[in-house]
Amino acid sequence: MIIKKSPAEIDRIAAAGEVLVRTMNLLAGKVRPGVSTKELDQAAETFIRSQGCEPAFKGYRGFPGSICTSPNSMIVHGIPGPYRLERGDIISLDVGVVRDGWVADAARTFPVGPISPVAHKLLAVTEESLQLAAVQCVAGNRLGDVSHAVQEHVEAAGLSIVRTLVGHGIGRSMHEDPQIPNYGDPGTGVPLEEGMVLAVEPMVTVGRHNVRVSEDHWAIYSQDGSLAAHFEFTIAITAAGPRILTPWHEAGGHRVAA
Repeated sequence: MIIKKSPAEIDRIAAAGEVLVRTMNLLAGKVRPGVSTKELDQAAETFIRSQGCEPAFKGYRGFPGSICTSPNSMIVHGIPGPYRLERGDIISLDVGVVRDGWVADAARTFPVGPISPVAHKLLAVTEESLQLAAVQCVAGNRLGDVSHAVQEHVEAAGLSIVRTLVGHGIGRSMHEDPQIPNYGDPGTGVPLEEGMVLAVEPMVTVGRHNVRVSEDHWAIYSQDGSLAAHFEFTIAITAAGPRILTPWHEAGGHRVAA
């Protein structure tokens, strides 16, 4: 069942998103060679709690971290720990924030110092695909329009969509209906309606789309060991068009121009 939100409820998710954006910007300033993923996790948790909020991932189905930290060929769900970032790495940081019972969720993949041309292309194309998907988040479109926007851009660049992982609805719960694949046919799927709030999250690899699960049963890697990137927005479908509730650089959400 898809739970639509009122404008006031969307504002409350946006308030969680404001804290998430500040958390992500804090982490962006700490991503450098020698920093451990555990140190990033601790910085995020300290800041989130200092704002009167809770890290959404902490304890979720037993997850031990406050954020997910996924370097290089790890796509998602990396448990923070002793791994120290190295020059040339890429690191995906996935952050969830609960504020007054409402959840916001977003992810970015960062370069650690100078990175290879292949890695640079991967990050650029994945982020671009998210922006293109956001443009499709308008009432009257269908979910397949969002999914297809990601697939078309990524595959035109010669990269692969991870097909076994999807985005999701979000609100009072971190994972709500509908599921949002990153591939599909335009004009198909669930109709998009005002009040829906979606966590759209392209996950892309340089190599093939197949994945493997770590022995810790959390981390998911590209099966062939190729680099992976993950970008995510929480997006509300409003009467005025798409509203990104977790924008990279500004608080309160912003509209997406077609």
